[in-house]
Amino acid sequence: MSKVIVAGGGVIGLCTAYYLNKAGHEVILIDKGDLKHGTSFGNAGYISPSHFIPLASPGIVAKGLQWMLSSSSPFYIKPRLNMDLIRWALTFWKRSGKATMERNIPHLNNILHLSRELTSEIRNDLGNQFRMEEKGCFMLYKSALTEKHEIELAKEAAALNIETKVFSAKEVQAMEPAVEVNVRGGVLYPIDAHLHPGDLMKTIHDHLQQSGVQFQLETTITGFEKHGRKVTKVLTDKGDFSGDEIILATGSWLPVTSRDLGINLLLQAGKGYSMTFDAVEKNLHYPAILVDDRVAMTPMGADLRMGGTMEISGIGSPMLMKRVQAIFKAAKNYYPDLPVSFPAQDKIWHGLRPLSPDGLPYIGRHSSFDNIVMSGGHAMLGLSLAAASGKLVEEIVGGRDTSIDISAFNVER
Repeated sequence: MSKVIVAGGGVIGLCTAYYLNKAGHEVILIDKGDLKHGTSFGNAGYISPSHFIPLASPGIVAKGLQWMLSSSSPFYIKPRLNMDLIRWALTFWKRSGKATMERNIPHLNNILHLSRELTSEIRNDLGNQFRMEEKGCFMLYKSALTEKHEIELAKEAAALNIETKVFSAKEVQAMEPAVEVNVRGGVLYPIDAHLHPGDLMKTIHDHLQQSGVQFQLETTITGFEKHGRKVTKVLTDKGDFSGDEIILATGSWLPVTSRDLGINLLLQAGKGYSMTFDAVEKNLHYPAILVDDRVAMTPMGADLRMGGTMEISGIGSPMLMKRVQAIFKAAKNYYPDLPVSFPAQDKIWHGLRPLSPDGLPYIGRHSSFDNIVMSGGHAMLGLSLAAASGKLVEEIVGGRDTSIDISAFNVER
């Protein structure tokens, strides 16, 4: 078996290490943090086969043009002269056509379903310390226009053999007896699941540590040593590490990491925000996406998390409180008597989602090297796609046929 270095300790990196370790490889995982923060901790916690429409779609372009210059809207691009952003935006626009979207949907659907099955297997293998629940997720709406759009999406889902249930306002309310729900109606996707992402990270980390995976944390990658078509060492501020295979899974920092190898990857960081309320007296029973405002609501046991927004403003940009306030306002608009108050600033989380310009992840080898595998660009579906991404990388490293066709995830597309 090979000695494999996994660069990146988010949920993609951890799931990759999980499957590599399970297959018998010697694994070293390197991360610049301590695995206690980051995008994999504060997200909505969804495992969502219902999200089969890629981010790059005609709808998001049309809506995004209305939203993109408002710093409190669900989708915001900070105006700035940056060539990487300009190239990404132009490619995003070109790949948001209906034909490209329809070509990509089956591939995204396949990896979502594979990952849904594998996530349940991880739970069965490691135990459900991460509070996974398989009760589905609501798409709730207020306007007639949004209702029409969501019912059309439900028909598309049916064509992909995804079950949906359409509910009236009264029926939605009956599903949430503890709180008032102010909606026109909703669509439930029973196949969806949700969990506590931070607890999932801890569960996998603890398992890997007990299984002999070496964790090199709070360690910054500074470069690579190359010989011909192979990368022989990963150079860091804590020493050098050699391996037979190198996996790049550094999330929103993937373009920075790959640039040191002469690989230019189109990817932008999309900031999202969340707030978690502990021990909510009258909590939601079902997770829900408030479609008109693009806000996610997730009950996690007695706790409640609300989050959302897509802000493309660059790595290191400051928190925009008006965006957090817009999330809270939307939640209160849909659930008027929800017993929570706006939190202090130090209780507000934000993280970066790595966005490819066509809404599909990058998974596979790069032609410049024989032992580099990349896994990134999962956008808002990092948790949903983590298990499948890890399994696919392990199959690539093992030289086996992959569980699904990965041609659409070509890292050089």
